[in-house]
Amino acid sequence: MSPMSLLPPLAAPYTNAVPKLKTHNPNLGVGQRVLPNLLSLALAVTLTSPLPSHAIPSLNSQPPPISLTTPFSQSKNLEVGLENGKIRPCPSINPGCVSTNPKSSSFAFPWLIPANSLEDAIQKLREAILKTQKNVKFQLVEDTPDGQYLQAEVDGGFGRDVLEFVVKGDVVAYRCMAMKVTYVYPFTTALGDSKGQEARLKQINDQLGWYAPSFDSME
Repeated sequence: MSPMSLLPPLAAPYTNAVPKLKTHNPNLGVGQRVLPNLLSLALAVTLTSPLPSHAIPSLNSQPPPISLTTPFSQSKNLEVGLENGKIRPCPSINPGCVSTNPKSSSFAFPWLIPANSLEDAIQKLREAILKTQKNVKFQLVEDTPDGQYLQAEVDGGFGRDVLEFVVKGDVVAYRCMAMKVTYVYPFTTALGDSKGQEARLKQINDQLGWYAPSFDSME
């Protein structure tokens, strides 16, 4: 027997290396292997999905329309022409107005045409306007089911004024209104001249010689 066979076996050499962890274990369950994949997929979808449309407002979006609620904005859209065949009342935001419509705060009585002036009454009215007013421009003269309608623009105290007349039989309904409503900052009440409109109408009527009832004549 050899003497070397009597020696005990040598111990395994010592090493400081850390054993490597296995990254794949075929013995793991299906759920344990699928769950990390699902988490990765969910993260990718979250990062690539677009934000909700309401999260960031579009630069091209338009603001909602502003309603015309202020007196100043309403004064930019004064309506002319007949309303249901009748002269319109004076707008509440326009103090420079006189109308035969009973809904007006500045009310005036209609004129009465004498029997000897009934023929060509609308033509006589045109001539009276031309003789008494400045820079007259007739916008419309037409026959309607409710009478003959005449609309004219003339120079006023704050710009141009509009005159409207409806001649039906021996009655003349009318409205005389400033087309421009003037405001002085910081006041919100418009400047108007209803007395000036009354004076204008008196000039026209004096030229015609038609009867113009008034509250004073009823006393």
